[in-house]
Amino acid sequence: MIRFERAGLAYDGSEPVLHDVELSIGEGELCLVVGATGTGKSTLLGAINGLVPHFTGGTLTGRVTVAGRDTAHHPPREYADLVGVVGQDPVAGFVTDTVEEELAYGMEQLALDPAVMRTRVEETLDLLGLAGLRHRGLHELSGGQQQRVAIAAALTTHPRVLVLDEPTSALDPTGAEDVLAAIVRLVHDLGITVVLAEHRLERVLQYADRLLHLPGDGTVHDGDPATLMAAATVAPPVVHLGRLAGWTPLPLSVRDARRHGSGLRTRLPEQPRTPHHDSHATTAPVLTAEDVIVRHGPVVAVRGASLTLHAGEVVALMGRNGSGKSSLLWALQGTGRRDGGRIRVRGTDPKTVTAAAARRLCGLVPQTATDLLYLDTVAAELAQADRDAGRATAGRARAILDAVAPGIADDHHPRDLSAGQQLALVLAVQLTADPGVLLLDEPTRGLDYHAKDGLRHTVAALAATGTAVIVATHDVEFATTIADRVVVMAEGEIVADGPAPAVLTASPSFAPQIAKILAPLPYLTLDQVRAAWTPAS
Repeated sequence: MIRFERAGLAYDGSEPVLHDVELSIGEGELCLVVGATGTGKSTLLGAINGLVPHFTGGTLTGRVTVAGRDTAHHPPREYADLVGVVGQDPVAGFVTDTVEEELAYGMEQLALDPAVMRTRVEETLDLLGLAGLRHRGLHELSGGQQQRVAIAAALTTHPRVLVLDEPTSALDPTGAEDVLAAIVRLVHDLGITVVLAEHRLERVLQYADRLLHLPGDGTVHDGDPATLMAAATVAPPVVHLGRLAGWTPLPLSVRDARRHGSGLRTRLPEQPRTPHHDSHATTAPVLTAEDVIVRHGPVVAVRGASLTLHAGEVVALMGRNGSGKSSLLWALQGTGRRDGGRIRVRGTDPKTVTAAAARRLCGLVPQTATDLLYLDTVAAELAQADRDAGRATAGRARAILDAVAPGIADDHHPRDLSAGQQLALVLAVQLTADPGVLLLDEPTRGLDYHAKDGLRHTVAALAATGTAVIVATHDVEFATTIADRVVVMAEGEIVADGPAPAVLTASPSFAPQIAKILAPLPYLTLDQVRAAWTPAS
């Protein structure tokens, strides 16, 4: 179905992103593309329907064909009936106003019969749990809901090949499982070929028939997932645990690891030697919210939410897509809607002060970090941040950026940076004002494991200086490593609020892989296992 014959891609003045790639992907295969940020995953996916290099530029060598069509001779529009594509940013691909219209748009361009279109729209709405949103405006949806709509719009044309670039990055754990189950069903029932790139390997690795590993030197290693994972540069917790314990073959799922795990559980102490996180309940509250209400038209996004945040505390805000997390964060920051309730940050209501003063009280990094980047160079963004913070001399923003992500050149355009670098730049912009509270909305979207580890250290360093942090996230593994406390929202209400170990293990949906594998032992992270590890004699 898909063939790469000695294919390579290089951009002017740079080393080849892909070099001498030989691949043959047949019908009905689910291929998982893995590798660190910047290794060429998105380039590989874009080459399948000719977006690379027809729209991205660069020079393609060798040959790429899909069902016999050569991308060198067929522009991307001529693959519309054959290849469905969902990019990293679903909003960038929307062309209509409502969910139902977006699902129908691709079929309209293919001139399908209206009765066929109607049937397919209904089927796909049900398949991805979108029936209740059919008449909603696309820009009224949460990030995760938008991602599901983008996948649904690609499916309605019934493509023979589906290309997905981080399809679960904005989805809650249950929503991600539903989407992946639907994709696997399409592979097995209809023989669709799926090529999928994802950073959250703990979600998708167990479903893959083949693994395409990009180590970063332009090559692509193609093979069995368990075999390639033994030496892959990126891996989920289950694989790291298997490497530590010496399990062969490496387990790719919690089920497989549980079968190996009985011996490991007998060699671990009943309690981890390192506690998860200390309580901050004795420190001074820096933020209090009482009975907060947020409405968006007829939709009540936040229903009487109350929350207290202490100095140096890190709170993970979790819940299904559309549960009200982003609306609550914007209300806490002061620039978002608030239709009721009381909020105080360091004794001040952020709604009553100027935008600059609100940033000094409470900084917010939104889901799409680039929403806050509007100048032409990194240097210009940093200089503007210093001015907005009222600093007499420049350099504070640059110092923060170098501490978070060193090596980002002043003359780079912010939108040419990787997702991790863009996040670091926005963090520097927000932290220049020295806010007492930092709010992060889905900060791990687009980040590989290494970048997430860097973000974890940044959050820990901020907490150590007394900054309180709220992280809205669907990334259970990341939440496990950073959070003192977990707050769960559902339908606009806070339904759980407690210590991270208790909340994260109370439901299988929120439990991290290590906890599932080693239960009933109370281990949550790989670091805890390493600290208590006793090798077999």
